[in-house]
Amino acid sequence: MAKHKIGTQNDFPRGQAKACKVAGIDLAVYALSNGYYATQARCTHLRASLTDGEVIDDRLIQCHRHRARFDIRTGEVVDWANFPPGIQILNLVCRRKALKTFPVSVEDGTLYVEI
Repeated sequence: MAKHKIGTQNDFPRGQAKACKVAGIDLAVYALSNGYYATQARCTHLRASLTDGEVIDDRLIQCHRHRARFDIRTGEVVDWANFPPGIQILNLVCRRKALKTFPVSVEDGTLYVEI
């Protein structure tokens, strides 16, 4: 894995997801109270942008389209897509799938992601 500079701490506001492209991979980068995290940028349900989603409880990202929720730190599915009513039928085809995560480190105020 290679380490890539993605910006400074000031570039990533607390409690928000910010889009970032590194080595041809689209990422969502999050500044939480306990550190910085990166996941793939698209929801594993139907590929909606997670940077349009909402950070909840300083640990979850909720997809804006169908409300799937993922643990930002691990990528694990917390709640699968449940909105609008009836989406559960589609979930028979779109099985639960965790987000890919990527390690983020901070050195002298600069953020790096490993890919």
